[in-house]
This record gives sequence, C-alpha cells and structure tokens, in this order.
Amino acid sequence: MNRRSIRNQKGVSVIEAIIALAILGVIAIAFLGGLMTSLKAVSITDERSTAQSLAQSQMEYVKSLPYEEGASPSYEQTDMSSPDYPGYTSSVDVELLNPPDDSIQKITITIKHHEKNVLTLADYKVRR
Repeated sequence: MNRRSIRNQKGVSVIEAIIALAILGVIAIAFLGGLMTSLKAVSITDERSTAQSLAQSQMEYVKSLPYEEGASPSYEQTDMSSPDYPGYTSSVDVELLNPPDDSIQKITITIKHHEKNVLTLADYKVRR
C-alpha cells in the first residue's frame, strides 16, 4: 500500500519548471522593454521642455532690447552656451523682412542639445 501512494503522488517535473521559467522570462523581457520605452519618452520630453524654456527666455530677452537697424544687429549671436542649462546652446538669427526701411525683423532662435537641433522658435520684432 505504501508503494502505491508514492507512485500516485504528483510533483513538478523538470520540463514543467523550465517551461514556467521561460514564460516568466518572456513576461520580464516585455516589462523591461516597456520600462525602457517610457524612460526614453521621459528623457525626450525633459529635453524638449528645457529647450522650450531656454528659447522663450532668449526670445523675451531679444525682444526687450531696443530695435537696431542694419544687416547684423548686436543681438544676433551664434552658439551661446548657457550656464543654467549645461549641454544646451542657442543661436539667434535675424532676417530683414522689409528691406527698404528695415522696419520688420524675423528673429529665429535655434536650441541645440549636444550638437543636435532640438527646437527652433521664430517671432518678429518691429521698429516702433
């Protein structure tokens, strides 16, 4: 009677354990892939919001300066690094839109992060 009860006992075989570990591995890989995707999305969003903040502050600074006539006003600058935002550089380009009397300038601010263009912001400055 004792031998019969031992034979009828069911346990986990090696094959079942390997299959369970494989299923658990697939689930873990899918979870980690989703986690990496969300971390990358957060990084991109942070980079863009920082660039937006820097571009808006640069634009407000340029627009607060007095209007300067000529082909290259003093507020036109290239590749300025920002101490508040390490790794970010900004450039300010000025284009004359009304050449006979130079009354309208198009101000374009380009923000780069580690030499990669992140954001371009354009606005107009008018002589008043």
